[in-house]
Amino acid sequence: MIFLATFFVFLFGLAIGSFLNVVIYRYNTGRGVGGRSGCMNCGKTLEWYELFPVVSFLVQRARCRNCSSKLSWQYPAVEFLTACLFTATFLKFSDQALGLGAYFSFFIMLVSWCLLVVILVYDFRHKIIPDALAYSFAALGLVRILLFVPTTPAFIFYGTLLAGPILFLPFYLLWFVSDGRWIGLGDGKLALGIGWMLGLGFGISAIVLAFWIGAAASIGYMLAARLKSKGKNLTMKSEIPFAPYLILGFTIVYFLSIDVMGVYTIFHL
Repeated sequence: MIFLATFFVFLFGLAIGSFLNVVIYRYNTGRGVGGRSGCMNCGKTLEWYELFPVVSFLVQRARCRNCSSKLSWQYPAVEFLTACLFTATFLKFSDQALGLGAYFSFFIMLVSWCLLVVILVYDFRHKIIPDALAYSFAALGLVRILLFVPTTPAFIFYGTLLAGPILFLPFYLLWFVSDGRWIGLGDGKLALGIGWMLGLGFGISAIVLAFWIGAAASIGYMLAARLKSKGKNLTMKSEIPFAPYLILGFTIVYFLSIDVMGVYTIFHL
């Protein structure tokens, strides 16, 4: 039964990922998410058999059936990523005693992954985190805290409640001091949600991992670009989207419970 349920959750994640691609491409364009999808090049409305997540992309060899233009690998990547996150979350919750609160928490996490996937790709493409998405993620984190108020000791509840603002503050100070040149305030709003989702200890771990991975990836990318003689305009002052690293740090800590700084181990916050 668990295998069958996991399989259906994976398929559900693929379908949701297909919808998230629509959201990513149409967000802030004035178009709604309703209506049939079409080729970004020729505009032809896609048939039903062209809309199967991942499968249609592979069968069509990453090309439009009408104009043969190349299709972005973003389509299957977002679909597969969403499916993996949904499946991993389901398996994480399957080991727990599922009361009503756990079901709500599971639903909140699925919606959170949807928001984070859209933020990740949108920031990568446009180098900006939409306020509506960041605030929605933070709101879900706050709801998740309030959901367990009756069973949470007071000091842990208030510690978790303060975790969001505490993680937001350093980003705000960096943004304020640099007049937005060092880091965007959207990253701070995302950190607010991370703090409320993970608590202070694990939240700090997620932020620290994000900076470590981001720094390593940026240095590696600069070195690789210079070796290929294509990095003359890429410097330490170049604008690099940070949300993907924050989301990666959040994902690693959420699933693996890594306590990098030992805050959770010491204070259980």
